[in-house]
Amino acid sequence: MAIWTPDLTGRTGPKYRKLADAIARAVAKGELRPGACLPPHRILAYEIGMSPNTTSRAYAECVKTGLLCAETGRGTFVRINPQGQGRDTPADLYRPVAGPIDFSSNLPFSGSSGRYLAQTLGELGRSRDLQAFMDYQKTPGLAHHVAAGTDWLTGMGVPATAGRTIVTCGAQHGIMAALMAATRPGDLLLTEALTYAPVMAMASRLDLKIRSIAMDENGIDPDALASACRSHPVKAVYLTPTIQTPTTATLSNDRRKAVAGMSKTYDFILIEDDVYGPLRPGEMTPIAALAPGHTVYISSMSKCLAPGLRVGFMHAPEALVPQIFQSIQLSCWMPPPLMVEIVSQWLADGTAETLKTVQYREAVRRQAMAGEILSGQGFRADPCGFHMWLPLPSPWDTHSFCRAAADQGIKLAPGSLFTTDGRSDPGAVRISLSHEPERERVRQGLTALAALLQLPGPKDGLVI
Repeated sequence: MAIWTPDLTGRTGPKYRKLADAIARAVAKGELRPGACLPPHRILAYEIGMSPNTTSRAYAECVKTGLLCAETGRGTFVRINPQGQGRDTPADLYRPVAGPIDFSSNLPFSGSSGRYLAQTLGELGRSRDLQAFMDYQKTPGLAHHVAAGTDWLTGMGVPATAGRTIVTCGAQHGIMAALMAATRPGDLLLTEALTYAPVMAMASRLDLKIRSIAMDENGIDPDALASACRSHPVKAVYLTPTIQTPTTATLSNDRRKAVAGMSKTYDFILIEDDVYGPLRPGEMTPIAALAPGHTVYISSMSKCLAPGLRVGFMHAPEALVPQIFQSIQLSCWMPPPLMVEIVSQWLADGTAETLKTVQYREAVRRQAMAGEILSGQGFRADPCGFHMWLPLPSPWDTHSFCRAAADQGIKLAPGSLFTTDGRSDPGAVRISLSHEPERERVRQGLTALAALLQLPGPKDGLVI
């Protein structure tokens, strides 16, 4: 197969500049289309009689100007949106538009928040009072930032007050701060049998004992939770009650009431990770509204507005607030005030609601597409969630299926990632629909998985 070679005829200037200009011209004329992979710089150097250093410098120049993107181990690609014009979902180093289709990362959609950010930064630039965003804060959050977060949490159904609202650098930071505040080395932490993978790493770092609680298709089993609480002193319980990671289950209000009652009976702190709650507003009662004195409620702007927006709001029992403040100061001193100011403005002017709607609508579209392509495969999904949970048909096991998918250029998250021991095989994979910026690549990947599921499965370590 012939590789692309540039036309350098009539070009003047340094050799690297000639090549960079030729690449830009080829992109403009459509000879190099968005997502196209350029030849390795050493091979191109041989083809056109330049040194590898020269071709490498030309590629680097095009990356710097936004024409190309490069990823170690994968290659150099034409951006979907060269030079920032036209489309709203440019490729970047983390979301390539060529190569393996990534269903393993459960990030929200890249969306179109950039244009709103440009407007907000312009408005901030005309403000006369920017110094406050460049200084240290005594508490994690300026007063009006805390007020904005309190209003957001109230809208989620949490009986929030400013004195118990805390600003964080996203939900993961909030979880870590809550664990640091509520537990001590050797304490017992309970989680769902399949749970958010970083929680296991946090528990290990904090020297916590961790025990998983049985689940069914509707989420954590309240009877199993009660049995564990009767058997051992429990300090904290971590749950994702809405669109659970990875199983997509949402706890019913009856189960939420049961869990809330147990937090009071057995006196444990419940860490309620509700990052997906905004995708189903008003449908379920937060456990924090049922047991406010025992629940740390965690929300995140990153999941429902824009993934790079590392801001979250948490609400905690009054007695735990000072310890959480200390945990935040120990870990990062304070969330960046400028980023929290952007969130506060977006919450006030309606931009947050617009971006949340964009996430919701795209989730609905992709879930509908996935449901059609994988019809009859027994998957679990929420109509407005970012991911799916796919139990594998016999004789597939998780390792073999993920390896077979990888051979076809598809990255999956094996179910073992979500077990507390990291080794057990639940016989399922998580499929994240939101990481890929292009809907067509999602369609291609799902179609390939559907075809793979029709095969008889592994035999002697091979896919037949």
